[in-house]
Amino acid sequence: MDVAMSAAEREAFLAEPRIGVLAVRDSRGGRAPLQTPVWYDYRPGGEVAVITGQASLKVRFIRESGRFTLCAQDPALPPRYVSVEGPVVAIHENIDSGVREAMARRYLEPADVEKYLESTRGIAMDYVVVRMRPEHWSTTDYGKLG
Repeated sequence: MDVAMSAAEREAFLAEPRIGVLAVRDSRGGRAPLQTPVWYDYRPGGEVAVITGQASLKVRFIRESGRFTLCAQDPALPPRYVSVEGPVVAIHENIDSGVREAMARRYLEPADVEKYLESTRGIAMDYVVVRMRPEHWSTTDYGKLG
């Protein structure tokens, strides 16, 4: 039995608020790919967006390589995951507070959104939004085994 997700299933799965693991290679080749958990946003048919610090190692590697992979999984059994890789299509600097707020609302309970925004206000100007166009997908849904 095939455990791969259909295009519609994988896009719906990735659109749910999950913690993703972003992986990007060191273009100089001196180390294994960098992997780090991230908040992300995705709408079916669209781009993957990640907000992160512009001085971070992952942004440096993303700028150098021009692409990254994001993997999201369901922690419940049976195992399900979606991994998507593709080229970076934009890096937006000096993002406005609405972008940060939307991401916080995706991941936090309503009572915690303002606390998060206030606690990160001093470093908000250091964030960038990295956008990736999904090109290669890998999926598994062991729930399809019945």
